[in-house]
Amino acid sequence: MKWFRIVPILLLIALNTLLHCLPLFAVALFKALLPLAAVRRACNPLLTGLAESWIGVNSAMMGAFTRTRFQADMPATLERDGHYLVLANHQSWVDILVLQKVFNRRIPLLRFFLKRSLFWVPVLGLAWWALDFPFMGRYSRKQIARNPELGRRDMEATRRACARFRDIPVAVMNFVEGTRFTRAKHDGQGSPFRHLLKPKSGGVAFVLDAMGQGLHALLDVTIVYPGGIPSMLDLMADRVPEVKVLVRERPIPAELVAGDYQGDRAFRARFQQWMNGMWQQKDEDIARLLADPGR
Repeated sequence: MKWFRIVPILLLIALNTLLHCLPLFAVALFKALLPLAAVRRACNPLLTGLAESWIGVNSAMMGAFTRTRFQADMPATLERDGHYLVLANHQSWVDILVLQKVFNRRIPLLRFFLKRSLFWVPVLGLAWWALDFPFMGRYSRKQIARNPELGRRDMEATRRACARFRDIPVAVMNFVEGTRFTRAKHDGQGSPFRHLLKPKSGGVAFVLDAMGQGLHALLDVTIVYPGGIPSMLDLMADRVPEVKVLVRERPIPAELVAGDYQGDRAFRARFQQWMNGMWQQKDEDIARLLADPGR
């Protein structure tokens, strides 16, 4: 019986995507054909507004077609025109919908660093390009060790993206673990955390180095699924009873804003220590949220 729910929901999501992406592509094409600063400034709010409307309709459908309860503990100081670095744990593709739902129109549009291959996803790949989502190679350590030029390419892609973000309100999103949590991955890497994989600090360091003082705060997001980690099909089949989200607004240490993460061992050690401290707090928060049915 679940397919009698899932198929209509998928069709509505596809229809909502097309209705929003067609005008989004038109604005993006105009912006690309007239690459002037004034045109870019005029087009960016239109593109952002279309993306926020698309997210808003998807979130409304989530509320209409599921009984999932959302509990979000968020600071009252969030700003729609702010400049944030957003870090979160990662367990499921549902995480992205959760983040979009709780942050839509509360902070600037979330922009993710995406694998370059995702550009070829029908419709959505062009939409992400139109919204200035940065595409990267996402090479492994072994690949970079064999060919260091690959690592430099990703660093330059990060710098170009961050240069564009300096001129607009932005929330740069990073799943610091680099992949979705599974128990097998957790055990395979010997993670010291109970509910998390080890954080990968390099991407965060590159963003802070590239944007300098352009980011005024870090949003540390913890996502918990008390009923178990769901799939997208679980969400559409109404099998996700509850989602808990905890957002901590943290200052960005001035001494970590600019540094040579690759070449300076002492700086890299300090940066990793800072990240591990946040992850230790996050691990404790997850344990508490799972244990407390009232939170």
